[in-house]
Amino acid sequence: MEIELEQAIAQPPRTAGWLTRINATISRYTMYATVAGLVAIVGIVFYQVFGRYVLNSSPTWAESLALVLILYVTLLGAAVGVRDAGHIGMESLLVLVPEHIRNKVEIVIHALVAIFGAAMVYNGWILGASVAAYKIPNLELPEVVRYVPLVVSGFFIVLFSIEHIIALLKDEEVEPAWN
Repeated sequence: MEIELEQAIAQPPRTAGWLTRINATISRYTMYATVAGLVAIVGIVFYQVFGRYVLNSSPTWAESLALVLILYVTLLGAAVGVRDAGHIGMESLLVLVPEHIRNKVEIVIHALVAIFGAAMVYNGWILGASVAAYKIPNLELPEVVRYVPLVVSGFFIVLFSIEHIIALLKDEEVEPAWN
């Protein structure tokens, strides 16, 4: 009994609901995908430089594919940053205010981030639909592939922000997916 009490004091409470389990899984696998995308970008750029300077024949598709992959890596990585609180915050100012005000401000911040994520979903969907008939030069992929990460990232940001709001209302913390 005494050991359990010490463990409960040592560990901060964490949201353990179904949304947290889903979001932690989404966050972890999204980060795996972004790391794989980053490795692919490095490989593609290396191949392009090697082709240009060693073979004197640069592949025409390499730059376009690297640019598309950068969209996926940055947008999906940003969503994971929202989940794991790795984004830029106003914490330096929030530590100066009383805790009851700080929690309210944090809820407002996460609500605004969720609204921004919803705007990403909506506008990404509209823009993607408007260019779906066009092809990316040198790749022959539909132009809509550039807007998929915007929609997916926005959806994840909404989910992750809701999780943070619920945790704040329960006076708990969201544990990063990497612990």
